[in-house]
Amino acid sequence: MKQIKEFDYAKLLRIVLLVILDTVLINVCNFLSLLVRMEMSLRSVLDSGFLTSLEIYAPVHTVCTLVIFWLFRLYKSLWEYAGPRELLRITAASVVSSVVQYLGLALADLPVPRSLPIINALLLTAVTGCSRLAYRYTRSTLHRRGQTTEQKRTMLIGAGDAGALALREFQGSQHSGNKVVCIIDDAPRKQGQLLRGVPIVGNRNDIPKVAERYHVQEIVLAIPSASVKQQREILTICQQTKCSLKTLPGLYQLANGEISIQQIRNVEIEDLLGREPVQVDLGEIGTHVQGKVVLVTGGGGSIGSELCRRLATFHPAQLIIFDIYENNAYEIQQELLRTHPELNLTVCIGSVRDRKRLDTLFNQYRPELVYHAAAHKHVPLMEDSPGEAVKNNVFGTLNVADMADKYGASRFLLISTDKAVNPTNVMGATKRICEMIIQMVDRRSKTEYVAVRFGNVLGSNGSVIPLFKKQIAAGGPVTVTDPEIIRYFMTIPEAILLVLQAGVYAKGGEIFILDMGDPVRIDDLARNMIRLSGFEPDVDIPIVYTGLRPGEKLFEELLLSEEGIRKTKNNLIYIGKDQPFDDVALVENLKLLNTTADDAEKVREILARIVPEYHIPVHA
Repeated sequence: MKQIKEFDYAKLLRIVLLVILDTVLINVCNFLSLLVRMEMSLRSVLDSGFLTSLEIYAPVHTVCTLVIFWLFRLYKSLWEYAGPRELLRITAASVVSSVVQYLGLALADLPVPRSLPIINALLLTAVTGCSRLAYRYTRSTLHRRGQTTEQKRTMLIGAGDAGALALREFQGSQHSGNKVVCIIDDAPRKQGQLLRGVPIVGNRNDIPKVAERYHVQEIVLAIPSASVKQQREILTICQQTKCSLKTLPGLYQLANGEISIQQIRNVEIEDLLGREPVQVDLGEIGTHVQGKVVLVTGGGGSIGSELCRRLATFHPAQLIIFDIYENNAYEIQQELLRTHPELNLTVCIGSVRDRKRLDTLFNQYRPELVYHAAAHKHVPLMEDSPGEAVKNNVFGTLNVADMADKYGASRFLLISTDKAVNPTNVMGATKRICEMIIQMVDRRSKTEYVAVRFGNVLGSNGSVIPLFKKQIAAGGPVTVTDPEIIRYFMTIPEAILLVLQAGVYAKGGEIFILDMGDPVRIDDLARNMIRLSGFEPDVDIPIVYTGLRPGEKLFEELLLSEEGIRKTKNNLIYIGKDQPFDDVALVENLKLLNTTADDAEKVREILARIVPEYHIPVHA
């Protein structure tokens, strides 16, 4: 309460001071208006008798003008942020004041020149506007003098609406730690001009040399309307400098005041790897999920937890999270309880290896949609423990698939991987067998079984990006297995949206393949992340090449060479051509695999028998 009273007192004092100032200015303008009308002759003013009329009417005019100013909200504006709207209000208030004054003088039979209200309106607008701008300038000057930290010399990219708004905030905000010294814009007509006193000095190709000429420390990208591709191209050029990079939120957010300039964010690696936003039919997905009992295995993992977040928005009758790792399950449970308090949420701990546990789970909840994301996924670890990969990936999938059939689920969706294509490692071979299992079960079940295959997702647990971040934070070195290694990347949210959309398209037995965009060299990824952290690769942070890990290959494939693909309604989702295999032989080999799961050598032999594309590596 004390703080509120102090704030109200300060506000009242500010208004009182403005009223006193305006009282003086109103009467000064009255006299100056008459002086201008009399061609700046003081003797003519004194001899005309008009001054006496103004003096008699001065108290009424002053009070009326102050009331008019109040009605036009001139005492409620934040003048440190004054702009054209405030100037328009000052002009309107001054005109109304002069008209009221002229009418009042006429009614009181007090003679004045007919041109007086016009002159008075102009003068009152000018002096009132100048007084407010003087307040703004004084406040800004005191703020700059009071700053204890040196402002970063900043380059702003974009001289459009967003750039102008950003520049205004940088120049006027007391929280700004940036001093904009130059602006870049591709429009030739803008180059050589000034925006709020800051020169527009060139286009995107000039960024490196301009940054050096103006000793720029930080670059802010202020073109929220640009496409992802255009932003990526500009940010790639910016990386040729040693400046830190930041980007602005959407213009509509800034304009609506939802966020302020203080919330400009660092450019992340996703900005350099991203593509145009994924388009899906949310209505179709909602119809598919709404009112259904949904089960997500591995629901606490990177993919599983994002699946749960998305599914929760489509109002399922019940969402069941099943995971062996209680900490992960607890975290997503607490998040969903907070963000979706209306959600009918159940979290169950258990392993997909445990057939009895799954039987109890399915019998109790009878899920209609099953999203199977539980799996061991780390390639080098599974090379050392092939039996565990088989138990969890192969037989875990078989267990869940069988329960979906037994208890009449309408649809089962397997999360697969590009490593299932021409696999060179145990993990990839087991995931290919998972795809075969769901196709086999689909042929004998009323449940529709499908798989969705995609590549690496940015920022998932155990992926390369979090590893690089930790290595950079520790001062290096950053370890890359091979300078030529290539991977496909997709953000987790867009991968999940496409997974859900593919689930809508399913008719049974399909392997859906997601368009992962352009492949990325991991070496380039590492170097970009180092630069975004403000360091120079191989100078500040060394890059060390460690050689391919067991089971790792230089590039991943999303399709078998003999597979054709069919389009779906979504141009980022395709359906792979069926690869024929013998169901009876698969069942026999699975039985054999089950009895030899603790013998690493036997496991590899049977994997190669089931998946002909998999060849046992020499080191194994």
